[in-house]
Formats: sequence, C-alpha cells, structure tokens
Amino acid sequence: MEGEPASAALVGGVAVLERAIAYLLGGLALVTPEALARPTPCAHWDLYDLLDHLDDSLAALHEAVDTGWVACDLATGVEAARRRAGETIIRLVRDRATRLLGGWANAGGAPSVRIDDEPLTAPLVAGAGAIEVAVHGWDISQALGRPRPIPPELADELLGLAVLLVRAPDRPGRFARPVAVPASAPPGDRLVAFLGRRPA
Repeated sequence: MEGEPASAALVGGVAVLERAIAYLLGGLALVTPEALARPTPCAHWDLYDLLDHLDDSLAALHEAVDTGWVACDLATGVEAARRRAGETIIRLVRDRATRLLGGWANAGGAPSVRIDDEPLTAPLVAGAGAIEVAVHGWDISQALGRPRPIPPELADELLGLAVLLVRAPDRPGRFARPVAVPASAPPGDRLVAFLGRRPA
C-alpha cells in the first residue's frame, strides 16, 4: 500500500527516539535539586540551565507530533526568562519525556513536520530529537560525575544521523567544534566528540 513506506520510516524514527528517551530517563532518575548548580559539558550552562533547555526541546517535539508544525524560536530552544524550583524542573522534564513517548507512538503515518516554513519528514524530526535527547542525557551524567555511556547501538545510529544533520553553519553556534578521538573509540565517544564534547 502507498502509505506503508512512510509508516515504516516513522516507526524507525520513533524507535530511535524511544531508546534515546529511555537513556535520558535513566540519568534523570539520579538528579537531585542539590545537583542543579553543577557545571555541565555545555559551556556556560549549569545543570538547571541544561534541564530548562531540555524542557523546551521536548516541548518542541511535542508540538511537532501534535500539530505537524513547530515555531523556529521554540525549535531552537529560546526560553522565556524564568526560574523554577529544583524539584519542579526535574519533574517537568521527566514527565514531558515520558509523555513524549506516547505522543510519537500514536503519531500514525504523518509524513512531515514544518519547522516554520520548511517541511521535514517526521522520521527525520524524530531522529534529530533523539540526538538532542541522548546527548543531553550524556551531559547530565557527566554533570553528576556518574558517567553513563550512550548504548553503542544507539550511539552508532545517532552518529550516522548527526553527520547528515549537523552542518558547518551550526558551528560554533549550536555545537562546538568536533573533538578529535581515535577511530577505535566506542560509538558513544565518537558521537559526543563529533558534537563538540570531550569524552570522559
């Protein structure tokens, strides 16, 4: 049937996002309000700032699946000036990530999402979201001093997506310059290094 390839691709995009969220939730379970002032691998962000940004990124993914359209300022994580209680931001991110799974799992065969006026395939948006979610999950574990490598199969898949999606104009704005690692480094190290982080 005509809709089957699109549906299969969407299932693949949702599957990688689902695994990224599971990895993120494992790290979030370790976060306490007392840890929110700790520095992260993201320059100039403490753990609170990282969670606040992640909350906005997850909101953009919700918007994408709910409406098929995302405003560019939301997609790039432009946050309103606000400061919420530590328990609140931790709970918000955890609950939003959990709800996001259900939203994409029930997305059906929606073929595209518009980021402002640019149409992108829904699987591509889900894959880009998975990169964001997994790598910030890694950032959280580093900030806590409790490293949790991104699972190799997931990291390998996300690295393939990142090479396609992250372009020269994204650096040094959205991402720092790549960090050199040996070709023999595990996929998780190569992924975070490609996105400008120094592996533990």
